[in-house]
Amino acid sequence: MASILVIDDDASIVETLDLYLTEEGYQVRTALTGTDGLNMYVQEPSDVVILDIRLPDVDGFTVLEELKEENENVKVIMITAFHDMETTINAMKGGAFDYIHKPVNVDELDIAIKKALKSLEMEKKIDGLLMEPSRSFRVGDIIGTGNEMREIFKTIGVVSKSRTTVLIQGESGTGKELIAKVIHNNTSPDEPYIAVNCSAIVETLLESELFGHEKGSFTGAVARKLGKFELARYGTVFLDEISEMSFNLQAKLLRVLQEMEFERVGGKDHVKVQARIMAATNKDLKALVKEGKFRDDLYYRLNIVAINLPPLRNRRQDIPPLIDYLLSKINLELHKKIIGVSAEMMDKFMTYQWPGNIRELENILVRAAVVAKGQVLGVNDFPELGKDDPSAATSSDQTADIFEHPEPGKFLTLDQVEERYIRKIIRETDKNKGEVCETLGVSRPTLERKLDKYGISFERD
Repeated sequence: MASILVIDDDASIVETLDLYLTEEGYQVRTALTGTDGLNMYVQEPSDVVILDIRLPDVDGFTVLEELKEENENVKVIMITAFHDMETTINAMKGGAFDYIHKPVNVDELDIAIKKALKSLEMEKKIDGLLMEPSRSFRVGDIIGTGNEMREIFKTIGVVSKSRTTVLIQGESGTGKELIAKVIHNNTSPDEPYIAVNCSAIVETLLESELFGHEKGSFTGAVARKLGKFELARYGTVFLDEISEMSFNLQAKLLRVLQEMEFERVGGKDHVKVQARIMAATNKDLKALVKEGKFRDDLYYRLNIVAINLPPLRNRRQDIPPLIDYLLSKINLELHKKIIGVSAEMMDKFMTYQWPGNIRELENILVRAAVVAKGQVLGVNDFPELGKDDPSAATSSDQTADIFEHPEPGKFLTLDQVEERYIRKIIRETDKNKGEVCETLGVSRPTLERKLDKYGISFERD
């Protein structure tokens, strides 16, 4: 039986809430002053505290602060007759779970209490799961357990021994710059790492940014300026969105890669390039070369070592550890103590398509952590994912046509079709692995590899 402590100086409200909550099956205690309420909670903590803001002996905000010091996870629902914005903001800022205006609507109060108890229940479950030591993460870690990511780790290790040019390709949000930073930190950590977004700077300025300029070389050039290649010394120059670079600059970059030297804008002196050059793009450079939109000679110079990052939807087994890592980072940055996501929310994460990849995952976790009222993030904390995602057909396969792409005019990859088909067979064979293997015409080890590749779990799907 859940316990509730009501702290309010209005005896009629206390009596009404006591009768109502007792009839609802809760164990209820009441106090008419803040001091009595605090003493009662310290002697025997309640699951939920219903707290009035205006009390005769002490301010409700002070009581809230004292309750939080006693138990930072206490669920406090504050009630008040005042409807001003500042009071509401202060209550939520102080850590209240919810805020309800008088006269109290019992339906609204009931919903708030049930949400508080559900949040408490999830926190207790997660606490039980976290009794054993969990993996500790460092900022800058790359999270990945699948075959593709393991191969990428190997490539990073190999290229970190040299200073060869690296081309990193992958969809937006897959972590291309993180890969570049890891390579840099494993090669020349004491030297500068300089990133340049080729799509964010106009061509005339980009040339000066990369190569620098001499005094008087153009209007506004009042002094010599060193470019990124020069400033990087023996470190790294990371050229992001290289596909957006103009043909004119592509030709100049090609010369830098061929001769490892350049001239400042308006200058005649040859400056040696000592830095490693890494480039990244979310487009298919090879296809752009065929279309005449990117220089083929530059492409081959950049593509000495290529790293192709898979989208998050193709590495679903990494979603749980990624969430752990990102929440550790978010807790550090926002001074939060989020301990995980609910099982229901994890199921939604595992079936969502993630068009924005890891960046999208991090962004929605940050937003949820900022507004979360408990330590476990649930469906209510993710309104953008709270409803069934139409793009989740890859996993849920609610559409009859497994080949249909959620976006008109686009087509699924072979991996996406295979994943849909495997999930469909698993459901139609009642999750019998032997029958699934027979239907698919594959061996048990092959099936296990496919399940691992697509993050499919018989217990979850």
